[in-house]
Amino acid sequence: YFQLFKVGWIYFPTLQDIQKKRQNKDLVELQALIDAHFEHRKKEEEELIALKERIEKRRAERAEQNRIRSEKEKERAARREEERLKREEADAKKKADEDAKKKSALSSMGSNYSSHLQKADSKRGGKKETEREKKKKILAGRRKVLNIDHLNEEKLKEKAKELHEWMKTLESEKFDNMERLKRQKYEVTTLRKRVEELSKL
Repeated sequence: YFQLFKVGWIYFPTLQDIQKKRQNKDLVELQALIDAHFEHRKKEEEELIALKERIEKRRAERAEQNRIRSEKEKERAARREEERLKREEADAKKKADEDAKKKSALSSMGSNYSSHLQKADSKRGGKKETEREKKKKILAGRRKVLNIDHLNEEKLKEKAKELHEWMKTLESEKFDNMERLKRQKYEVTTLRKRVEELSKL
């Protein structure tokens, strides 16, 4: 409450009352600033917690994707190995049959002609692989065979989903690699500048 003093017919607040009013106003403003600060800090902490949760969730998803991809890759590798063994077995059998036919034909055609064919075969076998053939072999080893001709509609959907997940994983890995490359370029540039500065000394 103000202490008033009378001047004529007009009452004026004292200096003490004015100071109290000003102090009360300052306290209210200070409390409002404190409340706003803690509210802002609370929001920042909530955002930080949400960010950490998103990072952990993404990390768990990537770990699960890598696990599934690893399992599927093992299955595909096992199938490829089985198919390769079957092809090699079929090729070996075919070659054995051809060799048997060739030997039979050579024995009937005489020893001279036989020696001529043997020389020709050894010459063909001794040829070095060209660079193009080497490239074809490397690409054949890297390329993944889809092998989807025997799949029904449901299996095709699963295969498409799997390929989509694989593509997402590759895009994520590409982004990580690009960021790593940028960081490495920056570090190389920084080190090069330091070397240049030291060489001037």
